[in-house]
Amino acid sequence: MQSPNMNQKPDVKAFFDQQSNTISYVVKDPQTKFCAVIDAVMQFDYAAGRLSYDSADEMINYISSNQLTLEWIIETHVHADHLSGAPYIQEKLGGKIGIGEHIQSVQKTFGKIFNEGTEFERDGSQFDKLFKDNDKYSVGEMNCFAIHTPGHTPACMVHIMGDAAFCGDTLFMPDGGSARADFPGGDAGQLFDSISRVLSMPDEIRLFVCHDYGPGGRAISWETTIRDQKKANIHVANGKTREAFVVMREERDATLAMPKLIIPSLQVNMRAGDVPRDQTGNMTLKVPLNKL
Repeated sequence: MQSPNMNQKPDVKAFFDQQSNTISYVVKDPQTKFCAVIDAVMQFDYAAGRLSYDSADEMINYISSNQLTLEWIIETHVHADHLSGAPYIQEKLGGKIGIGEHIQSVQKTFGKIFNEGTEFERDGSQFDKLFKDNDKYSVGEMNCFAIHTPGHTPACMVHIMGDAAFCGDTLFMPDGGSARADFPGGDAGQLFDSISRVLSMPDEIRLFVCHDYGPGGRAISWETTIRDQKKANIHVANGKTREAFVVMREERDATLAMPKLIIPSLQVNMRAGDVPRDQTGNMTLKVPLNKL
């Protein structure tokens, strides 16, 4: 794994989407006006079948009003609880959309579940960049790299930008623990290994999560540190073994309902945020029965 540049401290602006409890980020290089977007959201009213772009517009307005230049639009993984706002933001501001290279296995799995035809490419070509494990890139003059952290999904990546790490669903806040590992392609043992890899980074790394649900009624929060996770994460702290974690995670996952937006989210997000269309060009989603 690459070594984070702890001397580079990006400015991080968080945006909270109440519908999906998702936190999206604009990450600015401290030395220049270049920035990246992490895990952008597009709103979806399932009952009405209507899309809206309030969260994406808020991020666009922030970037524009601060005269920033968008270089990257990063997806930490194929989200199952919200639709991506990446292509909408790209249309307005430019930038390259990136995701982990193992998106291909996700596309193959859900291409079958949603009975997609041969016109649906399963090679990740909908994205501008497929990150490999330890791939380096930059935002302005800021050193960045991505590490592969499978378990929640096969394509999960944690992105390290200077002294900040964006962990997607690999970890939640310490009192939230970790994400489920029972989606197709998920694996609790892999998730434990990925968390262990993340926690091997310097204690001072700022860690930013993708979701928070305010356990116990506390205020929504999204920033922690590697040190705090190692000391207090309810699922992995205090010497939790891999075997004990797997038992805990699998038992817990068996009690969880599917995310409310999983069916539209997967169809859209495996296409880099584009909504599938029918033969007449109308945006259309499928509802496969008894598949998830």
